[in-house]
Amino acid sequence: MKCPFCGSDDTQVLDTRSSAEASSIRRRRKCPACDKRFTTYERVDLKMPRLVKKDGSRTDFDRDKLMGSMMLALRKRPVSTDAVDEAVDRVIERLRSLGEREVPTTRVGDFVMRELAKLDKIAYIRFASVSRSFETPDDFREAVQEVKAGRKRRK
Repeated sequence: MKCPFCGSDDTQVLDTRSSAEASSIRRRRKCPACDKRFTTYERVDLKMPRLVKKDGSRTDFDRDKLMGSMMLALRKRPVSTDAVDEAVDRVIERLRSLGEREVPTTRVGDFVMRELAKLDKIAYIRFASVSRSFETPDDFREAVQEVKAGRKRRK
């Protein structure tokens, strides 16, 4: 693995950990040339389904885009990046387990909302407002009621 800072080909692995679902391996590395540390992730590269957008166009699945949209919803919220990585891994695993060649983006949005509801209720409402195209305050009120109802059922 090349050092992203100095480009040296010689890096040392300091620590290796697998994710909770064992779907990825996290490696903490150190470059002896510049003495900087960085993290790499190793994942199995399986074919993901194509996404069908609301307008009917199709696009390839992009893990970074999924991660970015979740991070945007979680902006300034007290949720660790590791927790978001694990949630993204669960969404990807759900998509793979469908066994379908094409999946509507609305279904992906539903998977993301389930994960965000577990991580942070505010992020869930933020994401839902875009995913479901909220247009009135009543739409927000209904989403808040869903969150409250979910919390009462778990108690």
